[in-house]
Amino acid sequence: MDLIKKLVNERANARKLVKEFNSLEIIETEKRNSVMKELFGKVEDNVYIELPFRCDYGYNIFWGENSYANFNLTILDCNKVTIGKNVLIGPNVSIFTAGHPLDVDTRNSGLEFAYEIEIGDNSWIGGGSIINPGVKIGKNVVIGSGSVVTKDIPDNSVAVGNPCRVIKNL
Repeated sequence: MDLIKKLVNERANARKLVKEFNSLEIIETEKRNSVMKELFGKVEDNVYIELPFRCDYGYNIFWGENSYANFNLTILDCNKVTIGKNVLIGPNVSIFTAGHPLDVDTRNSGLEFAYEIEIGDNSWIGGGSIINPGVKIGKNVVIGSGSVVTKDIPDNSVAVGNPCRVIKNL
């Protein structure tokens, strides 16, 4: 099987699992946990994701324990996404490992790239934030609502804006 066909099949499998996950009732905890274990690369205890949720592959997403994601989380996981322990993710957050070249001819050729994203333990990502490819958010970080995170954010800081920048050390 060639790589393109393999990736298409893997995305189709993720879509099937995401559709199943999004159709479950809130009280179907065991079934929700079962689907998350099948979909994600790793999911530790006490992870809760509000519906709806979207992702590309699922198996590139690694969830730490006691983490929570609010409504409408989208993760384009063409590369690894690590979400630490005790992480809070607000509504309408988008996490993008995938990107496209700036050069128009290269972009039109279909070439894409994907860089890992990491969100450290005890961090809080405010609603409506966007996390771009290759970003590492440190431990104990607060990202203000509506921020566009284009660069790494160090441990123990508050960062806001577009582009997101550190405004306070904790």
